[in-house]
Amino acid sequence: MRGYAREHDDDDGGVGTLQPWEALVVDAVGNLIEFWNFKRNQGRVWALLYLRGRALTAAQIQSALGLSKGAVSMLVRELEQWCVLVRVRAPHDDAWRFAAETDLMKMIGRVISERERGIVASVREDLERAERLAKDEHDVPREVLDRLRRMRTLAVFVERALRVFVDTARFDAFGALDMLRDKGARH
Repeated sequence: MRGYAREHDDDDGGVGTLQPWEALVVDAVGNLIEFWNFKRNQGRVWALLYLRGRALTAAQIQSALGLSKGAVSMLVRELEQWCVLVRVRAPHDDAWRFAAETDLMKMIGRVISERERGIVASVREDLERAERLAKDEHDVPREVLDRLRRMRTLAVFVERALRVFVDTARFDAFGALDMLRDKGARH
């Protein structure tokens, strides 16, 4: 039953009250989010809220996705920390409701800013340190130093591209192709 809500334990999302087309969307987003090393149900909760276009209570989320009360509580708390959903309360309503962030670029930018930029910066720093150490050895072949330099240059480019993307929500990759080409390679 690929694509439809699948039967799982409470922590993995069970069959809820979704229409088949809704289950396809919710599961597709959940699978993508899981691929990015987040929890699958974080993606499913956000997709449900985004798709419905209105704030839902925790009980409504629980029913729609077939999740336990504890799982929903944990998931909405985590999603609030990532600022991909907000907690709202309507006047004359005692129940908290949760609404999805609808600015997709803002969400992606936040995740990149919080997570990917740190990883890329760490890789760049390691490559810079490795390049310095290799140069100090004095017996590392020139072609190896050139490859190391290109790897470091790529890390710097990716770090800058992520910064530009987060700051402007735009990315222009034309310059990347020339930088990645091995000028000495034969095809």
